[in-house]
Amino acid sequence: MNLLNRYSTALLTLSLALSISFSYAQQGTVTINKSPELDALLSIKKEMNVSNNDSDRYKIQIYSGDRTGADRAKGKFNATFEKIPLLLVYETPNYKVWAGNFRSRLEADRALVKIKKEFNDAFRFKPKKKSRN
Repeated sequence: MNLLNRYSTALLTLSLALSISFSYAQQGTVTINKSPELDALLSIKKEMNVSNNDSDRYKIQIYSGDRTGADRAKGKFNATFEKIPLLLVYETPNYKVWAGNFRSRLEADRALVKIKKEFNDAFRFKPKKKSRN
């Protein structure tokens, strides 16, 4: 009799679990309606996000000196850190190699830790805004 009671309890528990799981199942479809102007705005926003001229972003300077040294630094950097964008800037009398376009100081500092292993003199900075006069 005890065996029959255990069997009944197990069967009741299993049927209860199955009925609960099926009672919460839902089906449906989602339709998204968006304006065509939204795609244009998103593409403009993407261009703004990757812009190298945004002075609200942080950069890391890995080299400052003559053109030959700048080219060597670029080659070494690209071989090691291929996903971080580079920018070669000429500020009289030096060529400077700037890496990255980081949104936050924390993001730039994390990259700087990795970059300093290859470029000891690297440092993080925020470019000054250029006047339009």
